[in-house]
Amino acid sequence: MRKVPALIATAGLVLATLTACSPGSAAADCTAPATAGDASDLVSVTGDFGAVPTVDFPFPLKTDTTQRSEIIEGTGPGLVDGQKVQLEFSLYDGTSGAEIQKSAYDEKSAQTFAVGVEMPGGLTDGLLCAQVGSRIAVVTAPGAENTGADTTDSLVIVIDVVKSFLTRADGAAQLPVAGLPAVVLAEDGTPGITVPSKTPPTDLEVAVLQKGDGAQVAKGDNTMIHFTGVIWSDKSVFGSTWAENAPVSLVADETAEDKGISTLGQALIGQTIGSQILVVIPPELAYGSEATGTIPADSTLVFVVDILGVE
Repeated sequence: MRKVPALIATAGLVLATLTACSPGSAAADCTAPATAGDASDLVSVTGDFGAVPTVDFPFPLKTDTTQRSEIIEGTGPGLVDGQKVQLEFSLYDGTSGAEIQKSAYDEKSAQTFAVGVEMPGGLTDGLLCAQVGSRIAVVTAPGAENTGADTTDSLVIVIDVVKSFLTRADGAAQLPVAGLPAVVLAEDGTPGITVPSKTPPTDLEVAVLQKGDGAQVAKGDNTMIHFTGVIWSDKSVFGSTWAENAPVSLVADETAEDKGISTLGQALIGQTIGSQILVVIPPELAYGSEATGTIPADSTLVFVVDILGVE
């Protein structure tokens, strides 16, 4: 279970600075930075989506610019910078042809990544604008570090895009609840929270700001969220995933060892994917008389949470 400081640390990951299609844009409107070329077209891939592929290519294989060829066509919106995705992949050294790493391809352990976050730029370029259900062959320009290949080698990566998560809540707006903080959204979905100048509620308050039409979050689900957290007393922001566009996963459960996260996890249960909720947590259901990180003792916490999907 992640504690609030751990959530904040995760939200502070450094993103690669890349530009592609905007969140929610269709693949047809997405300008991919990597397209098919002589190198990627030499990668032969057979096998069904989601199953271990048979990959063959002449080596040494190298390109000065990252290239991507589509092996199996996908559907839906193209992937965007910072979006959380689940992938299966097979990674090869383009110079030697040696296999470096391969996913399990067992339908249960697809790995979750944020596009553009702590991944080689060539891989990011290969993923941008790809669609869920697609299998792509990417040949990267040399220079990638910490991959198991020499930085002078190109990488050959066959990727199955298994699943993508929403980039922000997309549900229908609901009527605000009197007496609770007001929320306005920036163009990119970042919430601004206005806390009223009044005594905070003494009970847990959960209000739906946007009602999504996705599946309900069940107890124990690893739930992908964007959040902003504010301290009621001084109206200061103590944590947000929006600053670095880095959603995090939180278990929907009330049994977390960390009491504040336990309460927030409990608030997710029964909510629907695509929803945005406002959660006001009184001190006794958060950190009580103990200070935690930048959160003072006896603090009422306000969270605005976008529910992006379930892993």
